[in-house]
Amino acid sequence: MHPIRLAGEPAHLHPAGALFLPARDTLLVADAHFGKAVSYRRLGVPVPEATTGATLDALSDAIAATAARRIVFLGDFLHSRRSHARETLAALQAWRDRHPSLDLLLVRGNHDARAGDPPASLGIEATDEPVRLGPFALCHHPDPVAGAYVLAGHWHPCTRIGGRAFDSLRLPCFWLGDDSGAQPQRAVGVLPAFGSFTGMHPIRRAPGDRVFAIADGVVRPLPGA
Repeated sequence: MHPIRLAGEPAHLHPAGALFLPARDTLLVADAHFGKAVSYRRLGVPVPEATTGATLDALSDAIAATAARRIVFLGDFLHSRRSHARETLAALQAWRDRHPSLDLLLVRGNHDARAGDPPASLGIEATDEPVRLGPFALCHHPDPVAGAYVLAGHWHPCTRIGGRAFDSLRLPCFWLGDDSGAQPQRAVGVLPAFGSFTGMHPIRRAPGDRVFAIADGVVRPLPGA
């Protein structure tokens, strides 16, 4: 994991795309989009299988690495109403049964509005944004909140890295706006999508932003970060 300071507190950036706040024993995960693949398959679109299992394995690895006691999902936990498929919910329940002591909170996002809250058996409290946690406002949408540093998802940020042979790669990234207080409108950090089957959108970096790309299982600060 890559350690940083954020809004005056320690934070760790996990290469799966999660952000850990050790002072709060809290792991933040954005845009898991569980059940996205099965949603597409039910529409007749050929897409990869076993994506839910891959995402849950990554989540378990992040829990083991951080010893987090709480997970806050920053929106878009389930992809759609079609995500309530038997096999998807069974995988989620089996994962939950392996982690019964975790405190789980969902800050609802735009996909949650359509998919509905997770089944009660998963023991996930669901609420609307923002959720205040110390200096942070936990949200799905990356919009400023007065007097807080926002941590959100929604955009699935990525950055483009160019090579000498005019080749380039798109890499998921943590996009952390200015946390100095000098630019309150920029006090927003966006986590990469955690789900293993999600798209990405390139960012437009502004002065004061810090960007941390994820490549080969390592979080790497980009120049200026």
